Amino acid sequence: MAPGLGQAPAHARAYTALHALAGMIGRTPMLALDLKVRGRRRRVHAKAEYLSLTGSIKDRMALHVLGQALRQGFLQPGDTIAEATSGNTGISMSAVGRALGCQVEIFMPDWLSRERMTLIASFGATLRLVSREEGGFLGAIRQTQERAAEREGVYLPRQFDNPCNVEAHALGTGAEIVAQLASQGLAAQAFVAGVGTGGTVMGIGQALRQAHPEVRVHPLEPAESPTLSAGQKVGSHRIQGISDEFVPSICRLDALDAPVAVHDGDAIVMAQRLARELGLGVGISSGANLLGALQLQDELGDDATVVTVLCDDNKKYLSTDLMREEPLREGYLSPCVELEGYSVIPAAGRA
Repeated sequence: MAPGLGQAPAHARAYTALHALAGMIGRTPMLALDLKVRGRRRRVHAKAEYLSLTGSIKDRMALHVLGQALRQGFLQPGDTIAEATSGNTGISMSAVGRALGCQVEIFMPDWLSRERMTLIASFGATLRLVSREEGGFLGAIRQTQERAAEREGVYLPRQFDNPCNVEAHALGTGAEIVAQLASQGLAAQAFVAGVGTGGTVMGIGQALRQAHPEVRVHPLEPAESPTLSAGQKVGSHRIQGISDEFVPSICRLDALDAPVAVHDGDAIVMAQRLARELGLGVGISSGANLLGALQLQDELGDDATVVTVLCDDNKKYLSTDLMREEPLREGYLSPCVELEGYSVIPAAGRA
């Protein structure tokens, strides 16, 4: 039986919601950012994912993961979605899950931004905060598993282990990047993005390499907490949403090029400047991604086509160091950058 046909009204509404949400998520513009680094002209291409439904790239993953679960019968309207998150996924799961007629419970470390917590609650989800003494991020994951064991009707998206996370970006974000660059007569030579779950870098990398096998695909991590390089949690940092307490199972480092490291303070300064000088209201990890792309251009050449993502908006960081004066330190790249402007490359189907 085709999905939604001859089924209960709740199922029909859920499939109608899926179709509607698909028109609100994805097909984001790509920005061709024009700048100078140490006086030399550069251009970096960045997918404007912060313009999605709830303001982050995680909308794509939430829609695809929950949509697949609904189609395959693992998720039913009225079920409870329980997920551990550092914020953006929780916001996306709350919005998409509630639209599908599900209850949503989000388990999140209690040290993340207040805006994340408020946004999750605003969508009608139940927020359960987990302290460091309760296990922090790993404790949040454990609590979702305990929740599912307590009763039936609890669906665990398992963003850190679910291959649909990677698939969302291979079929969506990555395919769009290939097409948008091709519309300009370009092909990516390198891609870089911060790793939360690894879904973004693995999925986009998969699509880029299918089109151009020689492309370099780099994960990005904070210099203060090089978890990917160390293989386990090291240090602490201020780039919320990446470099959590472990290397996720879907992030296959052996299939990627070497990690790129960016200082969290440098990322904060760059995110501040993108907002103040170009009107691009993005989060701290977006500043980090742009700096990572510029580092790769240092290696590949000023004219290299390097792509990254502006993965979420600044509204989730208004109570963090993003809104404070950040001291410039030796070794930061952002003071060497002049932001000049940008042009827009629309996605297919968008004017």
